[in-house]
Amino acid sequence: MLTSSARPTTRSSDAARHHIVFLLLERFTLMAYAAAVEPLRLANRVAGKPLYSWKLVSETGKAVSCSNGTQVSVSDGLGDIATDAMIMVCGGVDVQRATTPAILSWLRKRARHGNTIAGVCTGAWTLAKAGLLDGHRATIHWENHDALVEDFPEIDLTKSVFVIHGKRLTSAGGTAPLDMMLTLITNAEGADLAHAVADQMIYSSIRTNRDTQRLSIPARIGVRHPKLARVIEFMENHIEDPISPSDLANEVDMSTRQLERLFRRYLNRSPKRYYMELRLERARNLLMQTDMSVISVALATGFTSPSHFSKCYRAHYDTTPYRERGTHGSDEDDIEE
Repeated sequence: MLTSSARPTTRSSDAARHHIVFLLLERFTLMAYAAAVEPLRLANRVAGKPLYSWKLVSETGKAVSCSNGTQVSVSDGLGDIATDAMIMVCGGVDVQRATTPAILSWLRKRARHGNTIAGVCTGAWTLAKAGLLDGHRATIHWENHDALVEDFPEIDLTKSVFVIHGKRLTSAGGTAPLDMMLTLITNAEGADLAHAVADQMIYSSIRTNRDTQRLSIPARIGVRHPKLARVIEFMENHIEDPISPSDLANEVDMSTRQLERLFRRYLNRSPKRYYMELRLERARNLLMQTDMSVISVALATGFTSPSHFSKCYRAHYDTTPYRERGTHGSDEDDIEE
């Protein structure tokens, strides 16, 4: 079991200027949490004094299992904290189940008291569920982006690695919390300290809130062809309302036959097949990460017929969308199948 101390130096943490409370949700992502807490430890070490103090809490005050099965001990449960402490909600797998009424109530109370609150990885979903991101810009891991858009359409969601908007902060998970923390260190203690911390972590390029999470389309597909990249971008931006192959070809001044040859040459599949795979991948994310009905997921990914959606899904994933949900499926879904 991993343990953590709120006293990163031998001197009292009360002397620290900045205080962080990490709320660990069940099955949180260890990497994202580590990327958020390690810069604090190193900032204290490099500065030679306790600039930052932190503690770990959970809903029950008991140890929490992260997504890789490791248990992490905490020092406290939900309770009163200083109003100048920043709360970082660390989420991970199945965040909807980990976001309990008690956690939502506590976060809303802390927001009323003026605490700055951050969502790390899928912790942004918990903030959204608590209503704390209404009227704010935010981000979340790209795999959860579509689910958050469907569940909370009123949030101004971006694909940045992190977003700092007033007293609400969100980061996309993975190494993104590291960039956010280095930015916070820069804002509070200066760029020299942040750069020294980055050097300690062998982190040579600090990303900003203008950087996006995923690789560029050419990097992702391993092909640097501008027209192919543009067509794929059109596809990704029109999942709910698919564009016909002829219209896609027109967008890049090509004939439909030329577009077919382009996809066959570089991706070994037709544009229609590639588009279908993108839509089914989006559908799978929504099925796994939201409580949307299967019919709603079908409509959100451009299928007007539930039976056609189920047929395509089975052909691609060797299971039906209803079975994909497992215990999350509703009685209505079972009847529809």
